[in-house]
Amino acid sequence: MPTFTAPDGTRLAYHLRGEGAPLVVLPGGPMRASAYLGDLGGLSAHRRLVLLDLRGTGDSEVPADPATYRCDRLVDDVEALRDHLGLESMDLLAHSAGGSLALRYAARHPRRVARLALITATPWALGMPATPEDRLAAARLRADEPWFADAFPAFEAWLAGKSDFDPAFAPFFHGRWDEAARAHAAADDEQSNDEAAEVYGSDGAYDPPATRAALAGLSAEVLVLAGELDGGPRPGLARRTADVFRHAQLAVQPGAGHYPWLDDPEWFVRRTVAFLDGK
Repeated sequence: MPTFTAPDGTRLAYHLRGEGAPLVVLPGGPMRASAYLGDLGGLSAHRRLVLLDLRGTGDSEVPADPATYRCDRLVDDVEALRDHLGLESMDLLAHSAGGSLALRYAARHPRRVARLALITATPWALGMPATPEDRLAAARLRADEPWFADAFPAFEAWLAGKSDFDPAFAPFFHGRWDEAARAHAAADDEQSNDEAAEVYGSDGAYDPPATRAALAGLSAEVLVLAGELDGGPRPGLARRTADVFRHAQLAVQPGAGHYPWLDDPEWFVRRTVAFLDGK
C-alpha cells in the first residue's frame, strides 16, 4: 500500500488499481474510505486508478488536528498527492461530496487539472446544495418499487430533521436495489469517519463566490455526470453545475442513482472513458 506525507506530517495512503494513464480519484461520504468505489465498474481496465484515502479514513492516519478535516484544508492533501506522483497535471475524478473538494482544488490549482469528472457530485462548494425538495422529488420517481411504501416515510422524516439516517431508505440512493446494492450500502458504516464528516463542510469550508469566479476561467474539460434517479444532485442541479465552466459537458445516466457504476457499469465506463479520452 503506497503512502505519502501531507504538509502537516500526516501519513496518507492511496490504492492503485488497473493499468494505463493515472486517474486520481477522490471519494465522497463525506469522509468515506475509498474502498466503496471498488474499480468503478471496470474503469480500471482503461485507467490506473489512484484512489485516495482522505485523512482519518481507510489506511490514512488520523491527523493531530481535527480541524484539518475541513474541505478547503484537504486541498493541500490532494496537491501533495499530485506532487508525490510526479504529475505536472492530472486527470481528476470525484464522487459525491468529493466533488466539492475537487472544485476547491481546481479553483486553487487550475493548471494542475487536465480533465475533471464530477460523478453525482453535490456542488456545496458552489453554494448549490441538493434541497430536501430535490431529494423528495427524486424519491417519488420510485413509487412503484416494492420497498417504497416502507422507506418513504422514514426518508421524509430524515429530510425534515426529525430522525437520524435509517438504512431503510438506502434504496433511494441506488438505481437498482439488488444484492450488490444492499452489500454496498451495508459497508457504509465501516468505511465512514463520522467525526470527520461533521468537520468537512463546517464554517469556512466553502467560498462559493470566489470558487465560481475561479472556475469560470478553468481551461480544463469537465464532465458533470448525474444519475437519472438521484436526488443529490438531480439532473437539473447537475446542469447548473456544468454551466459554471467554460468547457463542460453534462451526462445523465438512465436509471442510475447515486452510485452509477453499480447501476450500469458498462454505460458508466463507456461514457467516462469517452470523456477522459477526449472523444
